[in-house]
Amino acid sequence: MTTVILAEKPSQARSYVEAFQRSTKKQGYYIINDSLLPPDTVITFGFGHLVELAAPEAYDAKYKHWSLSNLPIFPAHYQFIVPTDKKAQFKIVKEWLSKADTIVVATDSDREGENIAWSIMNQAKINLKQKTIKRLWINSLEKDAIRSGFKALKDGWAFYPKYQEAQTRQISDWLIGMNGSPLYTLLLRQNGVRGVYSIGRVQTPTLYMVYQRDQAIKNFKPEPYFELNAEILANQQKLNAKLDPYQRFKDETGLITFMQAKHVQKGSQGGLIKDVQKQGKKSASPRLFSLSALQTMINRRYHASAADVLKAVQALYEAKYLSYPRTDSQYITDQEFTYLRQNLARYQKLVSKEIALPQIEPQSRYVNGKKVQEHHAIIMTKTVPSQEQLAKLSKLEQQVYDLVLRTTLAMFADPYEYEETTIITQVGDANFKATGKVPTKQGWQALFDDHKADQQEAATLPLVHQGDQVQANLQTLQKETTPPVPFTEGTLITAMKTAGKTLDDEEAQAILKDVQGIGTSATRANILEILKKRGYLVTEKNKLHVSEAGITLCKAVELEPLLTSPEMTAKWEQALQQISTEERTPDNFLSQIKKFVAKLIADVPAQLTGNAAIKQQINHQQQAQKSDEVFLETPQATVLNKQKFYIVKPKQGESFTLPKKWSSKTLGKTAIKALVTKGETSKLKGFKSKKGKSFDAKLKLDGHKLSFDFD
Repeated sequence: MTTVILAEKPSQARSYVEAFQRSTKKQGYYIINDSLLPPDTVITFGFGHLVELAAPEAYDAKYKHWSLSNLPIFPAHYQFIVPTDKKAQFKIVKEWLSKADTIVVATDSDREGENIAWSIMNQAKINLKQKTIKRLWINSLEKDAIRSGFKALKDGWAFYPKYQEAQTRQISDWLIGMNGSPLYTLLLRQNGVRGVYSIGRVQTPTLYMVYQRDQAIKNFKPEPYFELNAEILANQQKLNAKLDPYQRFKDETGLITFMQAKHVQKGSQGGLIKDVQKQGKKSASPRLFSLSALQTMINRRYHASAADVLKAVQALYEAKYLSYPRTDSQYITDQEFTYLRQNLARYQKLVSKEIALPQIEPQSRYVNGKKVQEHHAIIMTKTVPSQEQLAKLSKLEQQVYDLVLRTTLAMFADPYEYEETTIITQVGDANFKATGKVPTKQGWQALFDDHKADQQEAATLPLVHQGDQVQANLQTLQKETTPPVPFTEGTLITAMKTAGKTLDDEEAQAILKDVQGIGTSATRANILEILKKRGYLVTEKNKLHVSEAGITLCKAVELEPLLTSPEMTAKWEQALQQISTEERTPDNFLSQIKKFVAKLIADVPAQLTGNAAIKQQINHQQQAQKSDEVFLETPQATVLNKQKFYIVKPKQGESFTLPKKWSSKTLGKTAIKALVTKGETSKLKGFKSKKGKSFDAKLKLDGHKLSFDFD
């Protein structure tokens, strides 16, 4: 009786192996001996997706070259292939799966993990009905968690609908991409624009959200308005107060009329303290982190991309320091709360400041088993790293671990308490309000003292009493309305999670139970990377903007609201999830996608024909492309600017390329000019090692090869 454990990738397989008593490493698998497992047990693994959807030309050679007459592409049966570089490992996995009596699916505990495992098993063409299929479902790669998971294996077939959901998502994205991309690319080429234009079920509405924000900023026209404020002098101290209830005036005439009606004038005059209210308030610590919330916060603090944050959390998960990363939940169960409480003293040693953690009973704001479906929030595991082990992590990994650590510990700290004072001053018949707060108990805030930027402290107010006579200096201020702010990767991830509803974090969390976002926690970062890689999104000082090519694409798709609407994409996401709950079939969903694709093919050609906005944008893009192409002209060479690199065309000799980034540092005009003209730069700052440590060095060009010079 052979038992085969199927892991997602080699590193995951190694974590399982380390949890068992004895193992023998072979080519592409391990033989395991452990009292927990049947005698003949083997662990084998994929390299992530060993099996992929075939390209259109696999169905018919005519699809190799794009043609509008070949659309739509609707295969009767979808073909899957094993990429050439993965065939050797697939052969090993297939052989073991064929021999197995029991197969334990031990890929990542999520829908994509199901897709990877069942795709491999189906491609191996084995009779799964004759096998016993079990499922390992764990939140941590620690030894204890792995062993507990193997003691409580679940029925593998119970997770089959999750595979159907993930595969349907994969096929639907293929249908939209393989039909939409040729459709828009070929029609735009007919209109005179070069390049390939990629369409995606999630990527297109995501791009369109950024485009709309850019357009709102570009077209914003500031409107002037007037405010009436009071500077109150009491006990030799000044306090600034705003009109209560707050009011803004469109023009000076309205302001003057108001002032006359309230018997006040500009400048100094007497006032009366009408009311003083003091109220003790409490603020609970932040919620625990879902992946999206963590990506948003790390981007806000450290400007790291969503993909880099996911990579860092994944590395910390594989190092057994953090729990499973791809989670949408911000809650844990009583089980996690118990082990966190038991390990508090060890976690506290990693925080420089000693802080009281008296809240040792679970609170529903953080601990609610009913709200944990597949995975709980991202928290520390029982494996507590030493300071030396933390120091070996990359800088971003350290920042991620530290933030998860402090946020989780904050759950055990007292609330932040402060006294809020509100002073109402009457001047004439007008009231002016000033508020201030004084911390009375730091509570959980003490854990975040080094991040004062996150805290907005209100002014400290002078001591006054009701009935006090004061002096008021009334000021009329002319201001302008401000434009919307550009998206960052953090705020865009939040917007994707809330289906375009750009809300403050707390408010967003409150409505998430009613709103299904676009994409999933596992795919959102990848969507942003695809948009950046294809040159549609550009990042400038942590702000996201749409490139000229991206604007062209957005103008082309904006007449198709089903392609651009986050709400519609969210409804698709909801429909996909109904497949895993068996409320909907894959065929039902895919038939809707096919109708949508057919509608695109029927409607889009007419939409783009003679569209003035498209033609204008194409002309604009072509001019921009020409001016962008020549980056630098020197007596020695012409340097052309490409999307990811520079092409150096020497006056004599062969052309070669130079990277735009080298060890995380962007190479600008000064550095490239020095390399082309002198063969070396002066000492440059801001390079980063693989471990994230910064260093300074010169760059030199030896022939066409770039290298560091530390002399």
